[in-house]
Amino acid sequence: MSISTTAELLGMQKVSEAVAFTLKEMMRYAAPGMSTKELDDYGGSLLTKLGARSAPNLAYGFPGWSCISVNKEFCHGIPSSKTILQEGDLINIDVSAELNGYWADNGASFVLGTDLHGHSDLVEASRAILRTTLSQIKGGVRIADIGLLMETEAKKKGYKVIKNLGGHGIGRALHEQPDELLNYRNKFDKRRFRKNSVVAIETFISTASSYADTLSDGWTLVGDKGGYMAQHEHTIIITDGAPVLLTEGNGIFN
Repeated sequence: MSISTTAELLGMQKVSEAVAFTLKEMMRYAAPGMSTKELDDYGGSLLTKLGARSAPNLAYGFPGWSCISVNKEFCHGIPSSKTILQEGDLINIDVSAELNGYWADNGASFVLGTDLHGHSDLVEASRAILRTTLSQIKGGVRIADIGLLMETEAKKKGYKVIKNLGGHGIGRALHEQPDELLNYRNKFDKRRFRKNSVVAIETFISTASSYADTLSDGWTLVGDKGGYMAQHEHTIIITDGAPVLLTEGNGIFN
């Protein structure tokens, strides 16, 4: 969507604050021995108290409040009472929601407790790439050039990007135009970011794979060549200068 009124700005701020707060608290709440369903139910209780509804459930019938992926699950993992978190796990939580007709999205990967398996470098690379990317986004910038920047930064750090996942427009629906805000340069994409538009920018940084495949559950994505992936995401408003980070409250840059 494009922000054109104060009411639209306030609506996007409120839903973005809800998903940012929920993501931050879920990361804080996660602990070894807890199931991903328990973690998801906690996040759901927070969204409910804030008057928000799960976006993936509302839009696509996803079987959970949020997507929680563990270790070699890249994203869109289904919360389960059978998946028990362990010290050193690589966890990704993606929280998106609708509130009063407005939609926002954010996500983060993190290592649970002590980094027993060496995932911290990947997580930090993903976080740093998102920060660098956001610093270069403004009205008039080519979308493909931002994709090139993301892939270039990933390669510098020794990683790959997932080429069939990307960010997207958001605001009055979970996924809007511009879609396919990819982590690499699509030479055929001539679009530019537009001032006042709202988009969700997200990294998909991988150790081994360049594409994600869907498991038999119809939701969970894993790498075509295995390995691990880290993702970080903010919902932002494009301006003539630095973007407005609507989900800044999630604290993923702290």
